Amino acid sequence: MADRRRWIVLGLVFVAIVLNYVDRQILALLKPTLQAEFDWSDRDYSHMASAFQFAAAVAFLGTGWFIDKIGLRWGFAIGVGVWSLAGMAHAFATTVSGFVASRAVLGAAESIGTPAAVKTAATYFGGKDRSVALGLVGIAPNIGAILTPLLIPVMALMFGWKATFLIAGGLGLVWVVAWLMMRIPPQPNAARDAAAPKIAWSSLLKDRRQWAVILGKALTDQVWWFLLFFMPDMFHRTFGLSQGTLGLPVAFVYFMAALGGLSGGFLPARLLRRGWSVNAARKTSMLIYALLIVPIPVLVGVDSAWVAAAILGLGLFAHQGFSTNLFGLTTDIFPARIVGSAIGIGAFAGNLSGMAMIEFAGWSLDNGHGYLPMFLICSLTYLAALAAIQLILPRVVAIDEDADDGTAAPVIAH
Repeated sequence: MADRRRWIVLGLVFVAIVLNYVDRQILALLKPTLQAEFDWSDRDYSHMASAFQFAAAVAFLGTGWFIDKIGLRWGFAIGVGVWSLAGMAHAFATTVSGFVASRAVLGAAESIGTPAAVKTAATYFGGKDRSVALGLVGIAPNIGAILTPLLIPVMALMFGWKATFLIAGGLGLVWVVAWLMMRIPPQPNAARDAAAPKIAWSSLLKDRRQWAVILGKALTDQVWWFLLFFMPDMFHRTFGLSQGTLGLPVAFVYFMAALGGLSGGFLPARLLRRGWSVNAARKTSMLIYALLIVPIPVLVGVDSAWVAAAILGLGLFAHQGFSTNLFGLTTDIFPARIVGSAIGIGAFAGNLSGMAMIEFAGWSLDNGHGYLPMFLICSLTYLAALAAIQLILPRVVAIDEDADDGTAAPVIAH
């Protein structure tokens, strides 16, 4: 029964992350409509997206600790409840500052999603099952990103843009009720983890394992955030697609991203079953994904929206595969009781780099440089991230949870 319940818990976490990405993507899809109604510039829109990123980045400094301290049940419920209300607040905004404030609260609350999802996998799943669990959770953002462009433009045309924010936020509140009604199984080794000495963040920042996660997230998350906030605009601006027609190619891109996240869990698991070391399985998988995104700058010469969608789809397939393995690497090298904090610190760096990329994109578009500078960054940053991880962690050996004595001793073999 406990084994079955852990998969139900994972399913609920999956749904929460889907809703997380629905809420954050609505603004990008409604940009043409809202930009016309409120007369926004590209820089105004970038500032709204940056407000989300900055608030999420700052919140990540505490949400990892929060979910480790409060626990999954109440910690996740509070986070989803607050972000759902913040999403609904967009319906009542009428100025740029109103949207900025709503985005900031949404970003801060939604930062609970990543550490909660990774902590769920680290807490209830071990070995090969953990990689599969991470892969399944890893496709949740993409499912949300697929459903949003298919449903939101239609809903906006039928009921108005305000209703889309209210309906999406309302679904999150329904999830909170279902989550609190669910009887979550006891956490393995909970007594031992509670008695173990607490790890100060200053200790984590002195641990080079943490810096591998920080650099990996900072170098790669910027790509995801840039494409999440600007891809609908690119299809509208470059190929002339209206709000009602850009949904299908955007959904296709995120469908490919979902496949990448799924493969990012199953590929290393398969390599491990064939006798590969954790070090070889993780890094070989990450290298494959890093190479797949290299061709993305050819987008500037494409004149077909669907060819562009195929190239972007391959790029986000690669991103999600790489990201899933970066999360997996984090659970390999940190004990479950602090993995939320480790991911939170890494996500802080990733959101800051995403904010910088978004602001750079707004500047580039307003000054006539187009999308090429951002695409060049996208093509090289994954290889740079893998190189940084290799330099910091030349050989990774998975931590033995059963032998963990409560310290954060390195598990890097030289």
